[in-house]
Amino acid sequence: MKNLGNMMKQAQEMQVKMTEMQESLDKVEITGASGGGMVEVTLTGKGEMRKLKIDPALVDKNEIEVLEDLIAAAHNDARGKVEAHIAGEMSKVTGGLQLPPGMKLPF
Repeated sequence: MKNLGNMMKQAQEMQVKMTEMQESLDKVEITGASGGGMVEVTLTGKGEMRKLKIDPALVDKNEIEVLEDLIAAAHNDARGKVEAHIAGEMSKVTGGLQLPPGMKLPF
């Protein structure tokens, strides 16, 4: 019974840490790039786009498709970095607690 009490306490502490982490994700900014840095997209830790930077050399009516592809690639690069950041923060929050595969917090 004592172990159950400890587990419940750990779960409550983890929930507090999860809430703090989720609140901090909105303050995190992560930038992804494509085209050798000619297009950059900055996302929050929650995946919301904050900034878009385009090198003026790319703005050509005949190259609009290339620009669109580069923007999509930069966004995907930034989103992948955001997901890696979240995974790192989650591992800090869960500490040594092993969660079953596929189980996500909060419950």
